[in-house]
Amino acid sequence: MAHRPATRYYSRRDVNIPSPHCSTDRRVFVRGVVEVSSYCRQNCHYCAMRRDNHALTRYRLGIAELLELILHHRPATITDIDLQAGEDPVVVRDVLIPLVREVRQQTDLGITLCLGLLPARQYDALREAGADYYVMKLETGDAAHYAAIAAPGTISERLDAIRYLASTGWNVSSGLIVGLPGETPDILARSLDLLHELPLAGCSVSPFIAGEDTPLAGQPNGSLDRTLATLAGMRQRAPHWIIPAVSAMRLLAPDGYVRALQAGANLATINFTPAREREHYPIYRHRRFIMDEERVLTDIAAAGGEPSPVSLAGYLRQRPAVALAQ
Repeated sequence: MAHRPATRYYSRRDVNIPSPHCSTDRRVFVRGVVEVSSYCRQNCHYCAMRRDNHALTRYRLGIAELLELILHHRPATITDIDLQAGEDPVVVRDVLIPLVREVRQQTDLGITLCLGLLPARQYDALREAGADYYVMKLETGDAAHYAAIAAPGTISERLDAIRYLASTGWNVSSGLIVGLPGETPDILARSLDLLHELPLAGCSVSPFIAGEDTPLAGQPNGSLDRTLATLAGMRQRAPHWIIPAVSAMRLLAPDGYVRALQAGANLATINFTPAREREHYPIYRHRRFIMDEERVLTDIAAAGGEPSPVSLAGYLRQRPAVALAQ
């Protein structure tokens, strides 16, 4: 067996890489997220929206409300919209496919989706409706670890989905969680290697947050410093990737989001899910830290950046599609 070189975790002092769509500044893509449904058929140990969390109030937003929100009440700064849901086939079929078509016809927003594993026909329908970018996270690249945390389906299914999406014209982002219970330095290193072998346009890195109402609720949170070092190393290894700063950084430290941008993140997300529903979309906990427009713009400025006038989707259209991994 070939010897694996020791993984180097970069600090933000090691790298000073500008946003990949501009060689002379630190512009940051700004998208808005709407969490469309908290129904989920999966049972991930790390997520409070797991199907066995019977204490959670579930909701689905309808097309009329979503169109009103996106067309008339979206934050002025955003250039892209991110539609997220638990793994909910009903909302994909009845709401999201027609919603994407309407948003595409009525706006020039880039459209990102994070909806989990779907049949190929639904990926195709969403792409034909006008969506640009699909987020399919792995969380860990080790098959046994993936199964132990009850992540969606199998890792093979997840990898097949990423490759299918990329082969049919989607720009695809993935991601991992640093500090998941059971993670080892070798698992993290192999996970990163796997991500860099995939046909990705971007990738996220989040610290593990022990979610309420999950089997991992009593576990220690992941390390912010280790997460930021992993993000900085990811940026150095893939300077073209779209890498988001995530709200979980702010749960661990008041300056966590700013430090993520300084470490190499070049995408920020404003949450404008209706306020009455936010507590019912508890990725980590019911009382969430919401990155609204003011907080996002303040943190971008504090990191020495400025919002990009070019959308994420527009930037990706200007460069060749990511080639399929061999």
